[in-house]
Amino acid sequence: MTRQCAGTEVAYTVTYLEMDKRPSWDWPHLPVGAQVSLMQAEKPPVWFFLSLYDAVGRDYAWEDIHKREHAEIQEWLTADAMSLYVLYGHGWPHGFFLLEDKGDGVVDIAYFALVPEAIGRGLGKWLLRTAILTAWDRPGAKKLTVNTCTLDHPRALQTYQKSGFTPVRREDRTRVLTRDRDLSRIPS
Repeated sequence: MTRQCAGTEVAYTVTYLEMDKRPSWDWPHLPVGAQVSLMQAEKPPVWFFLSLYDAVGRDYAWEDIHKREHAEIQEWLTADAMSLYVLYGHGWPHGFFLLEDKGDGVVDIAYFALVPEAIGRGLGKWLLRTAILTAWDRPGAKKLTVNTCTLDHPRALQTYQKSGFTPVRREDRTRVLTRDRDLSRIPS
């Protein structure tokens, strides 16, 4: 089966991960030949965030944020606790990460991903390690958190673990897809 249709119930597992100390590695170098830049989006409009969210998450059933009202998303997205960073190459977004201060020194990588066209070029490791060090540079950071699920890229969990995150709990869930999901676009 290469397509899961809207209305299909899918089972998945969410893994929550933590990192309790800053990694010993230094800021990563871009892959050879990569012509990209990372920019912080200040007070981004909802449409911009949703376009990134859909570009990276469509194949992975990222649908949850669409259940929220635009005013609620705008308030959340532009809060002082949030920081959106967008990776650009050749004039278009290649990926992004969103950091959220959760309080008590906890910084969550709320979202992290590349668009399908940017996967497999060495940018993922660079972007994730940059996200991690950017999060640790936030004032008062004591712990980083992130979560992933079995609907995400098949290597997401191992990529987080290779970068120093440790799983702390798992939850089995189900959801009904609100959009068709093309499984043939998901790398193996």
